[in-house]
Amino acid sequence: MSTVVLTERMTETSLRLKARAAGVFYVLIFLTGGLAAFVGGRLVVSGDTAATANNILAHQPFFRLHFAAELIMTACTVVVTALFYDLFKPVNRNLSLLAAFFSLVGCAIQALSYVFDLAPLVVLGGARYLTVFKVEQLQALALMFLKLGAQAVNICLVFFGFYCLLIGYLILRSTFLPRILGVLMAFAGLAYLTFLAPPLAKYLSPYILAPGVLGEGSLTLWLLVMGVNVQRWKEQASAA
Repeated sequence: MSTVVLTERMTETSLRLKARAAGVFYVLIFLTGGLAAFVGGRLVVSGDTAATANNILAHQPFFRLHFAAELIMTACTVVVTALFYDLFKPVNRNLSLLAAFFSLVGCAIQALSYVFDLAPLVVLGGARYLTVFKVEQLQALALMFLKLGAQAVNICLVFFGFYCLLIGYLILRSTFLPRILGVLMAFAGLAYLTFLAPPLAKYLSPYILAPGVLGEGSLTLWLLVMGVNVQRWKEQASAA
C-alpha cells in the first residue's frame, strides 16, 4: 500500500472519528445539562429563601451532583468546540476560529456562574464568621447568589447564540453536511439571542429553548449516525 493511499485512509478514519466524537460529546452535553436543570429545579424554590436554603442543606449530595453535572457539561462543550473548529476549517478558517472564540467565552462565563452556584453552601455552612448575619439574611444571600448564577447563564447563552449562528452558516457553506442542519442551527442561535432581552426570553420560556434542542439535537443525531461526507470534506479542504 502506497504512502498516499495510507495517508488518505488515515484522514478518512480521523474525520469519521472526529464527527462521531463530536456527536458523543454533544449527547453528554444534553444529558448532563438536563440532569443539572432537573436537580436545580427540584432544590430552588423561586422567591422562597427559607425553602430554598432548607432544600440545599437537606440535599447537599444532590446539590453537589448538580455542580458536577454542570462542570462535565462545560468540559464537553469545550471538546465539541475544538472538534468543530477542526471540522469546519476547510469552509472558512477565520469564521471557524471566531465561532470557537464565542463558544469558549461562553464556557468561561458559564464556569464563572458555577462559583455563584457553590456560594450557597458556603453561606449556609454555619461557619463562625457568619454568625454576624441573621438566619434570614444568610438565606437571602444564598438565593441571591443562585439568581446571580442564573443571570450569568443568560449571558453565556447569548455567546452560544452567536456560536450556533456561525456554525449554521458554516454548515450552509459546507458541502459535507446537509444544509437543513445549518438552517436549524441558525434558528437555534437566533433563539438563544433572545437572552439579550431577558424579559423577552422569560416570557417565551420554555418554548424558546425548543429551536436549540431541535437544531443541536438534529446535528448530534446526524453526526452519530451519518458522520460527514469525507470525500466532499477533502475536496473542500483542497480547494481552501
